[in-house]
Amino acid sequence: MRLGGRKVGPQARERHDEDRALAGRLPELLDAAAEAERALHDAQRRGADVGELHRLGRALDGALTEAMRAAYARRRTLMGPRALDDRIYRRRAMARPAVKEATALAERLLTLRERHRLHGIERLPRSPVS
Repeated sequence: MRLGGRKVGPQARERHDEDRALAGRLPELLDAAAEAERALHDAQRRGADVGELHRLGRALDGALTEAMRAAYARRRTLMGPRALDDRIYRRRAMARPAVKEATALAERLLTLRERHRLHGIERLPRSPVS
């Protein structure tokens, strides 16, 4: 029985390729989130109506979600395909400085999204039942 040198499974390799593609879009997704945030703040400054603020808040939520998913994909990409199957290899990979930086970015985006969901999306008034 061989203990070391475990090969990467085809599903892990496929998921790693998907993660690499998503992680490659991270800079453009971060730019899209920044643009959505600017649009929301501009609308708040000019006193836009509740409907527009709600729509822009939901757009920012979507942009933050996509950027966060890409950041977590980047972290998984930096860890390598073997980390998807091997618990010990994953723990060792998590200790690398580049992986720590990617994790910090992903968690920062997660925190921004959750704070925005709690306090940043304008609630629409309920319409009366007819």
